[in-house]
Amino acid sequence: MIHYFEGQLGHAFVIIAFVSSMLSAYAYFKGRNQDTEWTAFGSKIFYVHSFAVIGIIGTLFYLITNHYFEYHYVYSHSSKILPIYYQISCFWEGQEGSFLLWMFWNAVLGIILINTNKFWKAPVMFVMALTQVFLSSMILGVVVLDIKLGSSPFMLLREVIDAPIFKTNPNFIPEDGNGLNPLLQNYWMVIHPPTLFLGFATTVIPFAYCIGGLIIGKNKEWIRPALPWAQFSAMILGVGILMGAYWAYETLNFGGYWNWDPVENAIYVPWLVLVAAIHVMIAYKKSGAALKMSLILVVASFILVLYATFLTRSGILGNSSVHSFTDLGLSGQLLIYLLVFLALSIFMIAKRWKDIPTSKEETSTYSREFWIFMGAATLCLMAFQVLAGTSIPVYNKIAESLGFELNMAPATDTFTAYSLPQLLLSIILAILSGTGQFFWWKKMDSKKLKAELTTPFVISLVISGLVIALAQISDPYYLILLIACTYSIVANAKIFIGVAKSNINLSGGSITHIGIAMMLVGILFSSGYSTILSTNYTSMVWSSEFPEEVNRDNLLLFINEPRQMKEYSMIYRGIRKDTREEGFVDQNDLIPTTNPLKVVRKGSADTLTLINPENSYFEVEYHTEEGKQFTLFPRVQINTAMDMIVYSPDIKRKLSADMYTHVRTFPDPDQEPDWSDPKEIKVTIGDQFFINDYVANLERMEPISEIDGTPLSAGDVAVKAVIRVQGEYQNYDAEPIFLIRNQEFVGRIDDQVNDLAFRISIQNILPHENAVVLAYQTTQKDWIIMEAVKKPWINLLWIGTFLLVIGFVVAIRRRYLEFVKMRDKGVEA
Repeated sequence: MIHYFEGQLGHAFVIIAFVSSMLSAYAYFKGRNQDTEWTAFGSKIFYVHSFAVIGIIGTLFYLITNHYFEYHYVYSHSSKILPIYYQISCFWEGQEGSFLLWMFWNAVLGIILINTNKFWKAPVMFVMALTQVFLSSMILGVVVLDIKLGSSPFMLLREVIDAPIFKTNPNFIPEDGNGLNPLLQNYWMVIHPPTLFLGFATTVIPFAYCIGGLIIGKNKEWIRPALPWAQFSAMILGVGILMGAYWAYETLNFGGYWNWDPVENAIYVPWLVLVAAIHVMIAYKKSGAALKMSLILVVASFILVLYATFLTRSGILGNSSVHSFTDLGLSGQLLIYLLVFLALSIFMIAKRWKDIPTSKEETSTYSREFWIFMGAATLCLMAFQVLAGTSIPVYNKIAESLGFELNMAPATDTFTAYSLPQLLLSIILAILSGTGQFFWWKKMDSKKLKAELTTPFVISLVISGLVIALAQISDPYYLILLIACTYSIVANAKIFIGVAKSNINLSGGSITHIGIAMMLVGILFSSGYSTILSTNYTSMVWSSEFPEEVNRDNLLLFINEPRQMKEYSMIYRGIRKDTREEGFVDQNDLIPTTNPLKVVRKGSADTLTLINPENSYFEVEYHTEEGKQFTLFPRVQINTAMDMIVYSPDIKRKLSADMYTHVRTFPDPDQEPDWSDPKEIKVTIGDQFFINDYVANLERMEPISEIDGTPLSAGDVAVKAVIRVQGEYQNYDAEPIFLIRNQEFVGRIDDQVNDLAFRISIQNILPHENAVVLAYQTTQKDWIIMEAVKKPWINLLWIGTFLLVIGFVVAIRRRYLEFVKMRDKGVEA
């Protein structure tokens, strides 16, 4: 039965959200000059809008959790076997869900703004409501004058897919859905997208204060209320970016956490510009300089978020990104969304440009403003350098629309295109972040500067020298970056100690700068000095389809055969399934049932529950020279509905380094093994013999009354041979069956021991000789090709991230308390 009502309810909520956002935007615009009636009306309508957004989300969640696969969105992104936390991830896997998530955060933030600042309510909420108009239009799913507006998550499957089944049976409902993309089945994907979209949503708030201020003629007063929100936005967006990096590190198998993917770049660029904006906003609050630059950078950060949205959701990136969405026909709407806000920004800036105050004082090299502007310029240059390369598909599309072809290809050498330029600019940034802090807190001249910098500079050289000697760093770029980052850490630590003694609330900047420098050192070591432990020293080529570096950096491991790898001895133990009751269990010991989530352990009636039947884990034991041992379980996920095979690493974490292990390939589980010709052998009970070079013993012959849980029929007789085989590390029992009906042979059921790569059957029973004729066949042992990488001091990256967040929290708290204090004094603007 098709559940029409739920979809119609969800679509009604979408229409209400769209209409109410337009009404709210109009009311707030009318009330922009402190018209309380229009402002109050706008707030009431925005609450209606927020209720409708929650209604859309609740309805879609209801459809997903109840497995209503008659709906295209539910069918495309979920399945019955997904645990509840991955069903949550299904919500934002598609474009419609991600827009909904963005709308939700905008609604939450809008309600907060409505209740925090009466003076700015109307002009700021006008911009907030206007963004909701465009976001709501993205999920409308209606056609007006042959123009499609949005893509609704409440479309029925038969309305989207033109399949023959719907012509013969319009009410056909699939038994199950395609499931969640294997790449997204990671706990970080439950928290990373909401965090990232909260970051996206918060970028509109400083933009709204800026544009709202220009609309009502408060060309400079917007800085104070916008600054804490800009800092909050930079913190959340930065954390969201780094969560994505950690997800890539844990889930993807390219061996790192940042791959200069166009989608990664598109989010990284507005964050850099936003951080630059924060610095110049702080400079304006201190000295009254750089108001125009603050305005331009705040606007640019939000416009770049919209540009990132266009890149990732318009389909313009094509296959150049693993993260981008396919085009749902929304590219025109996305472009209009971008151009409207760009046009609004240009219009308001141009209208107020002459009225925006500027500082006429000449900036000295010994002033804090000079060093802040240098830092902001460096951040903007870093952003532009990445943006220029990332936008190559856009250049090609523009040229195509103008009637000619550029055929520019995205960079394949990402180190030269991105890593090296960013490294060089990071050196400048580290030096500026260390030196500029001294100018911020003290008036400087050449003598004072020399006195302040001498101690941190000397300490930095000593520490850097020791690290360089111990870590054997020889690359000149890395040498300079290490020295610059060490200097930044030491200099900011000195500032922190001095500031914290008087007022800890003033230490946010120094803590943040220490965190950034530590992150850069962590990136330096983990990326620049990773060690391939699984180097292939043989001349064997594992696959002609693999690039040269894959054949060079990966090892072949046969099951239960030790393999030396640098200071480790490795043993591949086989494929495991993750069960709720017993953890990892050998898949050869499990029997499938009709329920894909349930399996039965061989030799018992125990039923186990699989965490995810699509996942299989390769158990790899590591033994150190000191006698220590640990086990890693790199994963493969096979989604037949999506025709996807995804390999994910497992990581052994230590303070000084991570052991990063992932499987490159393994035998196709759907391909029948290439068995040898049968070899017969006659044995009696108690005899020892060899199977595939393993010692075997016929323990006993015993009658059985059922086969695979099915009782035998009257007149049937079945006999089972119990054969004990000594493997490398454990014994295995093979139990082939010989079936007789009406005193005549009718069948043989062989038994297979996968770990030892053989199968065995009973060919004949010789009662007069008290013997049995066995036949066995052998095949290639199970194997994997895997890579192991040692990533030194990667934890400095994550520790630096933690310090970055702490620094932002301290700074946000300080700026917000300043804002509240001024507001309570009656200084609303």
